[in-house]
Amino acid sequence: MFDLAAISSPYVSLVGKAALETVAMTAGSTLFSLLLGLPLGVVLCVTSNDNLLPLPFVNNILGRVVNALRSFPFIILMILIFPLSRIIVGTTIGTAAAIVPLSVAAAPFVARIIESALKEVDPGALQAAKAMGSTNMQIIVKVMLPEAKPSLTAGITLAVINIIGYSAMAGAIGGGGLGDVAIRYGYQRFDTPVLIAAVVLILFFVEITQFLGSKIADNMIKKR
Repeated sequence: MFDLAAISSPYVSLVGKAALETVAMTAGSTLFSLLLGLPLGVVLCVTSNDNLLPLPFVNNILGRVVNALRSFPFIILMILIFPLSRIIVGTTIGTAAAIVPLSVAAAPFVARIIESALKEVDPGALQAAKAMGSTNMQIIVKVMLPEAKPSLTAGITLAVINIIGYSAMAGAIGGGGLGDVAIRYGYQRFDTPVLIAAVVLILFFVEITQFLGSKIADNMIKKR
């Protein structure tokens, strides 16, 4: 057993700082993965068979690239992207450096989420927009994306949870955050209270993300 009183003020400060680093990594990585994954997901959707702009060759190539990146183990991917992190942020260690591989790792997952959500849009709505003379870009922006908002919200929620898990793994190789504290202080120094505190905070972030994402998606569905 352990004594909760053993978690002294310095440890509270340590875990609190790590929690903020995890939030920063997750927020930054979510933003950049959306910037990368959204256009890629849209292209994957509209170039598929029976969609707005069927381009089987392009769709097949992009699909293979996305699948390859999704199947890459995150730890190995993070090591491979170290040179890119050094170019962008000037270092391979810390929260800012971890955002680069986190974004690259999450972007393919986000792209598939976007693709799946857009494919759920009623084909009748697309045909009606075409009949009214809308361009492909207008259909994407004014029909497909708005109609898919509940599914997109639910999917992005899963992506954020995925990124939280990745951020914990990033701590194993100098990424900072709760994963780093759990490994360096909790595991390597056998500090059970700190380890449990880090794990509980990670679980809390996952639960609050899922709760908020589900609530927002449900509200969107009700307002239809």
